[in-house]
Amino acid sequence: MKYRKKAIVIEAIQWTGENMEEVKEFGTGFRAISFEPGRCYIETLEGVMAANVGDWIIKGIKGEIYPCKPDIFEATYEPA
Repeated sequence: MKYRKKAIVIEAIQWTGENMEEVKEFGTGFRAISFEPGRCYIETLEGVMAANVGDWIIKGIKGEIYPCKPDIFEATYEPA
């Protein structure tokens, strides 16, 4: 069988390496986010995940946050 992802609208922000405060604010209230040069670490439902500069940080439908590589993001999402 084949399945199609349900059409949902998500919020996302791209980690540029220079927008630390914006990324912190985006993730406020759900999980910890920490930073080091060129990388940020996000506590997700599956454990801590690293986001490199250029990766997208997605807020899911239940408010959960997680990183997503740019190529996957572009293949999966479009502006709403």
